[in-house]
Amino acid sequence: MGLLVEKGLMFGNLVRIDSPVLVERYRRAMQHLTGRITALDEFHIDISGFSPEIGDELGDDLYLNPGGVNRQFILLTTEQQSAPLLNAQFSTSRGILRQFIEGNEAQLFGLTARDAVAGELADTVFRVARPADLFKIGRITVEADTAAGTVASARQLEERIARFRREPDAWWDDVLIAEMISLAGETGDLTRNPVTLERMTFEQENFWTAHFGGLYLFRKAQRPFAVTPGDAEALGELPLGRAMGFEDRTRIARTLIENQLVEGIVDARGIDAAAILQQKMDFIVAEVAAASGEDLTGATRRDLRAWARRHAGTLPEEWQGLAALARWAGADGAWPTITSEHPAYFYTLRGAAGPDRDLVNMLLAELAPLDVRQLFICHKEAFYRAYAGWPAGKQTYVAQFLQNEYMMDKAGTRRALFGAEPGMDDPGDGRGDRLRAGAGGAAPSPWGGTPAGRQDDLAARISAVGPWGAIGRR
Repeated sequence: MGLLVEKGLMFGNLVRIDSPVLVERYRRAMQHLTGRITALDEFHIDISGFSPEIGDELGDDLYLNPGGVNRQFILLTTEQQSAPLLNAQFSTSRGILRQFIEGNEAQLFGLTARDAVAGELADTVFRVARPADLFKIGRITVEADTAAGTVASARQLEERIARFRREPDAWWDDVLIAEMISLAGETGDLTRNPVTLERMTFEQENFWTAHFGGLYLFRKAQRPFAVTPGDAEALGELPLGRAMGFEDRTRIARTLIENQLVEGIVDARGIDAAAILQQKMDFIVAEVAAASGEDLTGATRRDLRAWARRHAGTLPEEWQGLAALARWAGADGAWPTITSEHPAYFYTLRGAAGPDRDLVNMLLAELAPLDVRQLFICHKEAFYRAYAGWPAGKQTYVAQFLQNEYMMDKAGTRRALFGAEPGMDDPGDGRGDRLRAGAGGAAPSPWGGTPAGRQDDLAARISAVGPWGAIGRR
């Protein structure tokens, strides 16, 4: 993993803590939250204040996240809002932390000038022993204060000030005045520098969790469902029914379509579909070339084309399907047949516009793992696991590609691949009207409509879902 660290692809954007003052504040906050302390004098922290160096020191990467639920955090600076979240147990945690920091930036700037702010993403569930326990997680409330309790003291002072103003005999209440003076010594002048943090609550609706081998829960979808890369049977019956395993390709495809969560790459507006398809094909060629012992150091597009010709007989079905679609997109080929059972199927999709777009792209990244760029962007935990098992040549090629082609313009690349960033309440753009199945008997084309304009029941007719199918464009 050293190459990824060197190129800023792993542990990138972490905040370096080496000031004795900040280190001491971190220790106080850490002691306050966990009862433990670090002996390190310098380390790096993520958006939650987790430090990989301290995790190594303690032999516990969950020292701020006991049980993987109710993540705790330590804020030393508002600069942490641009840092990643390491060892994420829920896909929603970083977004919650970032919104909390952005929503309280002025207050946090003032508070962290004097002390660390410590807190927790609090829920009523403290332990996830069974998959069904995940459905008990409803609202996440951000609770935070300084290690010295400055925010709590400010609330107490405000209450006493209100009482002082309200009660006519308060001028003669020596105890009340003494309490106000004592609290003011802790908080400072609240009239000039208010000390308060907005209490934020978030609904935990659709999310991914690292628990139970990785589990995608779409609890608030039109037709709720769950997907896991592991053993779906081992999860047992869930409140929304039985989870689907990655091998249930047609069921997953049908469910994504029914819930209007995906769109075909070649139908997405404002993107260069041919270029995206070609890059996916190049990643697959790199996989085959590396497995065949080719030296991928400094590999160019020309090298990849040469390897594609050399290894044409061993290129997998994923490449063949994408190549057929690319030929069609370039008006040089016939309409390809790529159903949900085809290995290339999930490579041809992206998340539809809406609040769940990023979660859907995360799921698609695992269903199409040879697209290493999407895997890195959408699901870093899965990317790092895959990277560790690659040949050294592929590791070098992918790290170099990501450094040159993604890190230079991360926002632009994401926009080109997945569209504009979704809003929290984005209802979509009407694409749902097009996410209907095709005519009975043939593999349907949800993006291209039906030959006769029929809108028969999807479940009654689908044996293999596919946006490209056998019916062709109309």
